[in-house]
Amino acid sequence: MLQKRKAPLAVACAVASALLVISCGGSDDNGSTPTTPTTPTTPQADNSCQVLASNGSTVVVGSNQPGDPALPEPATGYRTGLKPVYAKTYMVSTSNAYASAAGCAVLQKGGSAADAAVAVQAVLGLTVPEATGMGSGGFMLYYDAAAKTIQAYDGRESAPAAATENYLRYVDDATDTSLPKPNARASGRSIGTIGVPRLIERVQKEHGKLAWKDLFGDAISLSTNGFPIGGRLAQAIASNATNLKRDPEATAYFFNADGTPKALGTILKNPAYANTLSAMAAQGADALYKGPIANDIIAKIGSTVAADGTPTTPGKTTLADLAAYEAKLRTPVCVTYRAYWICGAPPPTSGGITVAAAMQILENFDMASLKPNPVDGEGGKPTVQGVHRVSEAERLAYADRDKYVADTDFVPLPGGTWDTMLNKTYMQSRAALIDPAHSMGTATAGNLGPVPLGVSSLIEHGTNHYSIVDAQGNVVSATTSVESSMGSFHMTNGFLLNNQLTDFSAAPTDTSGNPIANRVQPGKRPRSSMAPTMVFRKAADGSMGDFLMATGSPGGGTIPQYVVKTLVGVLDWGLDAQQASGLVDFGASNNPTTTIGGEHPNIDISNGGNNDPLITGLKALGHTISTSAQSSGVNTILRTQTGGASVLQGGTDPRREGVVLGNTFTP
Repeated sequence: MLQKRKAPLAVACAVASALLVISCGGSDDNGSTPTTPTTPTTPQADNSCQVLASNGSTVVVGSNQPGDPALPEPATGYRTGLKPVYAKTYMVSTSNAYASAAGCAVLQKGGSAADAAVAVQAVLGLTVPEATGMGSGGFMLYYDAAAKTIQAYDGRESAPAAATENYLRYVDDATDTSLPKPNARASGRSIGTIGVPRLIERVQKEHGKLAWKDLFGDAISLSTNGFPIGGRLAQAIASNATNLKRDPEATAYFFNADGTPKALGTILKNPAYANTLSAMAAQGADALYKGPIANDIIAKIGSTVAADGTPTTPGKTTLADLAAYEAKLRTPVCVTYRAYWICGAPPPTSGGITVAAAMQILENFDMASLKPNPVDGEGGKPTVQGVHRVSEAERLAYADRDKYVADTDFVPLPGGTWDTMLNKTYMQSRAALIDPAHSMGTATAGNLGPVPLGVSSLIEHGTNHYSIVDAQGNVVSATTSVESSMGSFHMTNGFLLNNQLTDFSAAPTDTSGNPIANRVQPGKRPRSSMAPTMVFRKAADGSMGDFLMATGSPGGGTIPQYVVKTLVGVLDWGLDAQQASGLVDFGASNNPTTTIGGEHPNIDISNGGNNDPLITGLKALGHTISTSAQSSGVNTILRTQTGGASVLQGGTDPRREGVVLGNTFTP
């Protein structure tokens, strides 16, 4: 069983390794930073970018002082005792302390949420490369507080122009129908045209305040001077060793000279990534879509022999595919839920629709009466009926998503709009299928018209999420991913390339010959489950009112479940940002298994779970229970009231290595 550990002390907004410190004020004009770690000091009067410990002291991120959240420790199941963090006007919540500090530094300098997102993403690509990076893709919601508008940005990777419907299952449609070597994921076929660089560039161009070139300093300094390998990265290196060693650059970076994986706490330097970021700072995202780095990306995708001499099936991505890529502006999926509006990302991610469907179904039940009992700092003990209703609603939502949702530039939704899947009348009919006394096990997709589509229940993996609010009230909720841990295992210029094309259905049709919506097509973007989410209060006239909440999570195909439990936790059960982020992970895809995260301290998995009344109660309703440890990474920011003032309240998932920072105070 994974160890449950206590939370660290609070921290100050600064980034450091054994060799450097990057302060909240950022680097000086020439981009240099001190090379000697600083020690904790008395906090500033406004406590900007600091979280105060109970004794009033602060700890610099990366200073190696007691309580430093960047201190490397094994990847563990759950940090008990985390408290909600309060900030006056700006806040950043990520699953990595270095990334939170970099984003907070930008906010303190007056940067917008879009500016901070660039700094956060650049650091995440260094410190959590197993989950995200410049070779990945993702989705971002942006709320413009002055205009009171919310926009959805699609930075999902795309299939090359030369891809066929059999791209993932045949070496060649005409001459070689054997599987790609060594398998689809570890071959060049899994690598989609990268999206994150264009994504963060577009959002920053449209909503940034600071100079683009000044947003990479913290990540460049950390790359150059080094950072200690954390628990999740150390675990990812060791568990993926065989595949990583097929790539010479990954081998040189992640392994010692004797071939052993670089271990927890090892100072890891990445000058190649520093060079990539320096090129991006000077040239914009073009640095990765044109020129030498782009040439290296194409060469890596097209490689035919691994470092060990075994064959690798090349991908068919070209420089033209890279040059043609664009991050797309799309209309978010927004639905009402009780006194709120919930907004999510639209296709090609299914996350927004799946979350909205589950919540719309749950709106038909008195969820407030099913709140955890008792409630504690970790979110409390969920009730049997609370978990049952949520899980059944998710089964119904996943059933529809598995059949109907794909890249709408290629396969339109039923009726040409997500409203067909989410209107109140249809949602009421789906809710009526829930039996409070018995689980449905596997749900059937709704009949949404003559759409002859096969069902694909492919579940993705990986990802990372961050939430940001700036001093002007602008908000970012972003989820980015390389897909599976360490992506495709192909590395170039200091970053890993994704394996997102394996999120397509490898088979273009089902057993009856019906086309699968999420099949491979040239230029198409694979279906995702990423679900960056925002919540707004309903105005008096029923329109979208004030911002209330930003949240989201990594977790691949289970992302909608992690987001739904967080939304229900806040909107129905009155949990704070930390309680909702730490709440037991529970839910279901469209199969008979209901997950109850056994890493949580409020779940008793002894004796096969038979000592826990939640587990036995669900089994009595026909649920098959899995208590496998969950790896959600929920990062939540709420707008709330304290002492009559509007403030921010943040929480980060205890299952990861995150921290919440801002111009904090103790209420």
